[in-house]
Amino acid sequence: MIASIKGLVTHIDVKYAIIETGGIGYKVFLTADTIHSLKRDSPTSLWIYMVVRDDAMDLYGFPSKKEKDFFELLISVSSIGPKSALNILSIVTSDTLANAIRSGSTTHLVKVSGIGKKTAEKIVIELRDKIGSFGMSMDSEFTAGLSSDMDALEALKALGYDADESREALKKIDKKIEDTGAKVKAALKMLS
Repeated sequence: MIASIKGLVTHIDVKYAIIETGGIGYKVFLTADTIHSLKRDSPTSLWIYMVVRDDAMDLYGFPSKKEKDFFELLISVSSIGPKSALNILSIVTSDTLANAIRSGSTTHLVKVSGIGKKTAEKIVIELRDKIGSFGMSMDSEFTAGLSSDMDALEALKALGYDADESREALKKIDKKIEDTGAKVKAALKMLS
C-alpha cells in the first residue's frame, strides 16, 4: 500500500495532479483547495489513501494526516465512496464539516456539498460519535458564522459568480466580518 508520496508536480488537472517520484508519475486525485495550492515543477508531499478495485488502483492525496483521516471517516459511511468524499471535501473544509456534523446540521451539509437530504442525515447519524478531535468546539457563534458563510456563498452564486471563485473570495475576507451583507460586499470587491 502507498501511504505517502513526495515528489515533483509534473501536471495539474481539474481533479488530479501527476506527482513524479523515482522516475514514475503517479496520478493522485485531490481536493480543489489542494490542487490550487500546487505549482507545476515544484516539490510536494502528500498523505495517500489508496483504493484498489478490479479495474483500477486510485490514489487520493491530502496535505495533512488530519484531512486523510477525515476522508477515511467519510468513506466509512455506506453510501459515500472515495470520489464523493473528495467532492465533499473540495467544497468544505474538514473542520467546518466536522462542526456541522456535530451540530446535526443537515441543512448545511446539503447546501455545502450538494448531497441529498437522506445522505446528509446518514452522514450525521453515522459520524456524529466518531468525529472526536476534528474541528473546533461547537458553539452558537460557529453556527451563526457557518450560516452566514453559506448565505453569502448562495448570494454570490445568485449574482452569477462561480462557486469556486466565490468560496475563494470568502476565505480571503477579514474573519471579523460577521454580517452576511458585509461578507458579500467584501467578497465582491475581491472578485471585481
